[in-house]
Amino acid sequence: MSEPAPCLLFDSDGTLVDSEILLAEVMGELLPEFGLPFSANQYMEEFRGVRFQTIVNELETRFTPLTSDRFEALEADMRARMEARMRAELAPVAGMPAALDLLASYPKAVVSNGPERKIRCALESTGLEHHFEGRLFSAYTLNVWKPDPELYRQAATAMGFAPQHCIVIDDAAVGVEAGLAAGMQVIHLNHFPDEEKTPQGAVEIRHASELADAVHRLREAIAV
Repeated sequence: MSEPAPCLLFDSDGTLVDSEILLAEVMGELLPEFGLPFSANQYMEEFRGVRFQTIVNELETRFTPLTSDRFEALEADMRARMEARMRAELAPVAGMPAALDLLASYPKAVVSNGPERKIRCALESTGLEHHFEGRLFSAYTLNVWKPDPELYRQAATAMGFAPQHCIVIDDAAVGVEAGLAAGMQVIHLNHFPDEEKTPQGAVEIRHASELADAVHRLREAIAV
């Protein structure tokens, strides 16, 4: 008898959907309007996958603090601009739709540092929502953000799996770190192999076309 399939826990931005350059551009346009110098390149090089409030807090230490009202206005404007860009321009990460088709028999969920509305918008805009059937776990809902491993642990518990029976698929350092710390198998979708090193203990792939084979290999290594 074959072993049951492990649970696949997917990050969203940069893993399922190619949203990070859109987010980088929106933040590069908007943050300077609020007195926080910032560029799209800075997001991609320094803050990929990091919680929005953490980014703002870091910029506040470098430049000028915002009042709570100004932060709320900034975040609301950023979310609105980002949703408009996503609905108009967002595409899945190259090769991901085919990879998800190959992995159709595996239980799976999305685990993201973004708000649930943003996750749903991303999946709807790219036609990937049917792969997850509403199994979405947002840091804003659970009040815990990667790299804290508790976000992935809570998602695993809700899905009915022990951490060692889960495979995390994430492109960002904060997510890879969280998955490893949670005691899970981790696949790092490394879009920038010349600049980023996959941490020890994670499996590196460089294109979604490699994902199904990597998952199948890890499945054999997991004693369910």
